[in-house]
Amino acid sequence: MTSVVYALMSEDGFVKVDGCDLCRAKKLTSWFHEDDVCWIAECEICEVPMVVWRWHGVAPPAEHVAHMRERLGEVATAQLGEHYVDGHMRNIPDHYHAHARPKGGFFGSDAKRR
Repeated sequence: MTSVVYALMSEDGFVKVDGCDLCRAKKLTSWFHEDDVCWIAECEICEVPMVVWRWHGVAPPAEHVAHMRERLGEVATAQLGEHYVDGHMRNIPDHYHAHARPKGGFFGSDAKRR
C-alpha cells in the first residue's frame, strides 16, 4: 500500500507538508516571533529559542536564511544573552530550523544557571 503525502504550495513553489510537525506550527510552547518567512518558539526539548522556516525543506533561499538568523539573534539576545546558532537538525532533519544556544551551553537551563 502506498501512502500519499499532501502538500500546500505557495506562489514561490514552496510547500507545506501535511503530517510535518514543523509545517503545522502548533503552538505547544512560548512563541516569540512569527511572520511570513518563519516563526520562533521555545524548543520543546531544549528549552531554547528555535527558528523554523514556514515552508518544508532544508534549503531555504539565502535571503530567508538571513532573515531567520536576524530574527533569531534578536530573540536569543533577549532570552539568553550571549549565544550561538546551532543549525544541526537532529530530530527533524527534513525541515529547516535552527536553535539559539547559550554561550558555553546547550539547553536553556544552562543559561538560567549562570
